[in-house]
Amino acid sequence: MQRFFYVLVFFVLSFPAWSQSPFVPLNADYYHLIDRLEIRQGHWAEGFHSSVKPYNRQSIVQLTDSLLAKPGRNFSDSDYFNFNYLRDDSWEWVRQAADSTRRDPFTKHLLPPPGPGDSQTPLGDKVGFLRPFYHKKADFYSVQTPDFDLHVNPVFYFGIGGEQVSGQAANPDESLRNPFVNTRGLEIRGTIGKKLGFYTFFADNQALYPQYINDYGQLYRSPEAGGGFAPGEGFTKVFRTKGADFITARGYFTLNILKIINLQFGHDRNFFGNGFRSLLLSDNSAPYLFLKLTTRLGRKIQYTNLFTELQNTQDVVAANTLFKQKFAAMHHLSINITPQINLGVFEAEVFSRDRLDLNYLNPIIFYRFVESYRGSADNAMIGIDFKANFLTQFLVYSQFLLDEFRLSEMLSGKGNWTNKFALQVGAKYIDAFNVPNLDIQAEMNLARPYTYSHLTSPVVTAGQANYAHYSQPLAHPLGANFVEALGIVRYQHKKWSGNGIFGIMTYGADPSPDRNYGGNILLNYDTRVQDDGNYIGQGRKTVTTYADLRASYMIRHNIFLEGRFLYRFKDSEYRPDGYTDKLASFALRWNLPYRNWVF
Repeated sequence: MQRFFYVLVFFVLSFPAWSQSPFVPLNADYYHLIDRLEIRQGHWAEGFHSSVKPYNRQSIVQLTDSLLAKPGRNFSDSDYFNFNYLRDDSWEWVRQAADSTRRDPFTKHLLPPPGPGDSQTPLGDKVGFLRPFYHKKADFYSVQTPDFDLHVNPVFYFGIGGEQVSGQAANPDESLRNPFVNTRGLEIRGTIGKKLGFYTFFADNQALYPQYINDYGQLYRSPEAGGGFAPGEGFTKVFRTKGADFITARGYFTLNILKIINLQFGHDRNFFGNGFRSLLLSDNSAPYLFLKLTTRLGRKIQYTNLFTELQNTQDVVAANTLFKQKFAAMHHLSINITPQINLGVFEAEVFSRDRLDLNYLNPIIFYRFVESYRGSADNAMIGIDFKANFLTQFLVYSQFLLDEFRLSEMLSGKGNWTNKFALQVGAKYIDAFNVPNLDIQAEMNLARPYTYSHLTSPVVTAGQANYAHYSQPLAHPLGANFVEALGIVRYQHKKWSGNGIFGIMTYGADPSPDRNYGGNILLNYDTRVQDDGNYIGQGRKTVTTYADLRASYMIRHNIFLEGRFLYRFKDSEYRPDGYTDKLASFALRWNLPYRNWVF
């Protein structure tokens, strides 16, 4: 990888660069605001393809400009609040108005007068206190010159709650607990000469998670990775017996090496899809090292190449020895067939070598050919995604991933294990029932047994080719052998917002470590219980009912006070595994995304 990095640096420095901004970190609440603007617009955004996340800040401001210029129908007060919020958050890409009144910089339309509790400050103006800081309301400290742009923000999260666990699986000594999360860190972003964008994030964390997350960690925890467990994170240490102590770090640089080709290199997460989940690539696992090339051919075509180095923490290594590495190469082609219909094609290959295989760096070749050409048994997957935007209120979307497929076995109807696929179908309805800023989303996901998993052999050691990083799935957190239905309701009134996630998840658990029914993608699929007769939910049938309610108030820009109530009921064929988990919590969150852990 080191040699490849040197080649990359030489390649980058050999070309002139065009204007480029950093990306907005993945954040379900934030990205919902952007996606609803695209739906409201009635056609796809000009600056990005929304099936590939994250989005860069310049393109988000461009979307707000476009919608303000042609609103189509009246905006609510909350819509105007969101426009100001998004534009304040990326103020360096907003052209300032000639006057300081509350007018849109482009249409000159008056924005609604501020209500009680609203900021009286025009877009990007100074805040009256801490004058050496907060020159812009979105940034604790910022510097902007013709050659340099810098934004520095503290990161803080403290949440604490009370948890009650009841049922046969509950431990009497821990039936009442006080889960908490404590995060402190720093976020820095900027550009050099408006050509080279950069971003870095660092935070120190201690957490005691609810029981259902600890249960999840029993399945996807790796003793090789420190002994503790934190969902979506890498190396952890045990904190106070049951908790986790870990450091979070992300960072990258980005630039346009050609006018139509963007390069991004660093450690972070990526997401392909339009749903709450992604069956292609999600932000479920820890950040990873990646190189991403994004090629835009006009407004209609976007081609993404993603090359990653992943960590295999399943295979036992000696003390003071590096974790084994594996690699994944992915292609995603997004085509705007019409201004309202988009089709995407996805391909991924997970492979194990002692070094990066240069054959997979070819950005325009079919990976199955490379696999056969090399005589390898790598893990190849293909997929498609589809979405349609209509009536400025609706978005329907879907994904289909094919891991392995034999037509003859499919037609036989015997439930052969080789028919490994995953399917997603979903819809979003914004301003539902003509209630401004009431948004509803429904989604169904399923994956056949043994999807995403791979074999172990004398050549391929444990964990070296499955679709996982740091022992956590790269796609859906439930792995495989499941079906779930989710409903999400969101409502906003300016600084106030409410969010409800309701779900029912059915999956098949393994009754013992030596019985592989296809749900745990870390297991070797050669240990499957049978070749035929496989079906979704096989094994120990488990049904989880889920309701997560959250109310949030934005005290200041990106400072949120939140209250949450969670009800989760797990019903298992093996009664001792069933229990009810209730959690009420309060939190203060500053410059940090809220993470929805639904599994």
